[in-house]
Amino acid sequence: MVTVVVLAKEPVAGRVKTRLCPPYSPEQAADLARAALADTIATVDAWAPDATLCALDGEPGDWLPATWTVRPQRAGNLGDRIAGAFDDAAALSNGPVLLIGMDTPQICAADLSAAATALEDADAVLGAAADGGWWLLGLHHPDASLVTGIPTSRSDTGARQRARLVEHGLRVADLPVLHDVDTADDAELVAGLAPNTRFAAIVRRLNAAVA
Repeated sequence: MVTVVVLAKEPVAGRVKTRLCPPYSPEQAADLARAALADTIATVDAWAPDATLCALDGEPGDWLPATWTVRPQRAGNLGDRIAGAFDDAAALSNGPVLLIGMDTPQICAADLSAAATALEDADAVLGAAADGGWWLLGLHHPDASLVTGIPTSRSDTGARQRARLVEHGLRVADLPVLHDVDTADDAELVAGLAPNTRFAAIVRRLNAAVA
């Protein structure tokens, strides 16, 4: 029984994707975040895992189907919130957990399927991000101690996370490297990789408005 957790922040102007500003306004950045989140949720639903959980900072909106379980993110830094999300997922189900964020709207159902398949023969699966972080972390047996205390938003976050897993004796499977959306250049790149997404449509609309 595989559970997918999406770690998300309510797409409110001035609170999300602030590194997109400029060139985008806070309202436009929030529109992009909302589209990325909706794309991510739709991808998870298309893959149809056994259980779905949104670890949410804020309030759910029309981008989140009523079929999803919602749990508030824990207090603390990003590492604490990731650890809390794994704890919540473990309470929801005793099976493997795949945790993703809302920064990679280009993921598809095949990416999630590959991660779940890797967990059949490994203890953990890690999808590294091009900026040094990671876009997916899967644990066959969720354990918050495997992520607690690892510095986040750094060029070595992914490497540190992988090292922690190996230090605990886990067999780690690696997924392909993907690009997070942090900057306007990232947004352009990801929109080109996934042109049929809501996210790409918003990027094209915003770019046309300033052309």
